[in-house]
Amino acid sequence: MSLYNVFDVSGSGMSAQSVRLNTTASNIANANSVSSSINETYKARHPVFAAEMTKAMSSQAKGVNVLGIVESDAPLKVEHNPNHPLADSDGNIYKPNVNVVEEMANMISASRAYQTNVQIADAAKQMLTKTLQMGQR
Repeated sequence: MSLYNVFDVSGSGMSAQSVRLNTTASNIANANSVSSSINETYKARHPVFAAEMTKAMSSQAKGVNVLGIVESDAPLKVEHNPNHPLADSDGNIYKPNVNVVEEMANMISASRAYQTNVQIADAAKQMLTKTLQMGQR
């Protein structure tokens, strides 16, 4: 793998972690939303990644591919609250299936992974700079 491909791989890693951070932020922002029906209730979202290992070994390295974003199939939270303005005919309100503690852990992990990819790109840049400086002497 060429040293130049490191920039492609770390760049795709940063892009993937950015998607992860955005979906996590969306989940946290909607964690306390309330709805009057199951179909309208916010469902936690998570990105799906795929490693591009076969391309990484060739000259066309890509690193990480974001396949898409899927909704969680965990059950929604149902609360009996007949006095709530959004309560359905049975007196129930529906809350998202977002676990805020889990989402905060995801955010910390994604942030650290993003930072690691930045450090990798910086190290590759420094190596290339030193290599170019060797030719000047």
